[in-house]
Amino acid sequence: MSSPTTIIESRAASATPAANKRLPNSVLGMIIFVIAEVMFFAALMSAHTIARATVLGGVWPPAGQPRLPIGRTAFNTAILLLSGALLFLSSRRARDGYDKALSYLAGAIVTGIAFVLLQGVEWLALLREGLTMQSSTHGAFFYLIVGAHALHALVAIVLLVAIYFPMRRGTLAPATFTAMQVFWYFVVLLWPVIYLRVYL
Repeated sequence: MSSPTTIIESRAASATPAANKRLPNSVLGMIIFVIAEVMFFAALMSAHTIARATVLGGVWPPAGQPRLPIGRTAFNTAILLLSGALLFLSSRRARDGYDKALSYLAGAIVTGIAFVLLQGVEWLALLREGLTMQSSTHGAFFYLIVGAHALHALVAIVLLVAIYFPMRRGTLAPATFTAMQVFWYFVVLLWPVIYLRVYL
């Protein structure tokens, strides 16, 4: 007959693998945050869709407003998707050691920065052409939706830079790396949806 001590030790041992399978708090918190942000952007794009469908005359963008740079933004979209792919490769290489993942993380950061800078150049060109938040409903929705995404991209890039240095030192917590991946994948995968709904 097993003693009470043996039974307790057996239960503790069997509970350990289940505890190890639980999501770390940082990852769970990031997933909850991303879900909230998905709802936020869904609301913005739903409002944009309604405004576009009910515009007088059925012409969108309104007459006299500059057209959005579809071709250049498609190129920018490819750059952002490349950044997401590089981060994915970084996470795969990290299984064999952070030293093998570092260059891919750096590539993800550089391409992310390139995306934001190129989008900024496009914004300046559109502003010079007369597209502002006050010029039309089209301009207001454009800067609100794309600007909100740009803000998220900037924050995500700062966070990726923040984990780069602990990764280089080999002190980065795996849960922190996973949480940052969740956020960056959200930023990356949201953008093609915005491109299809706002630019086309």
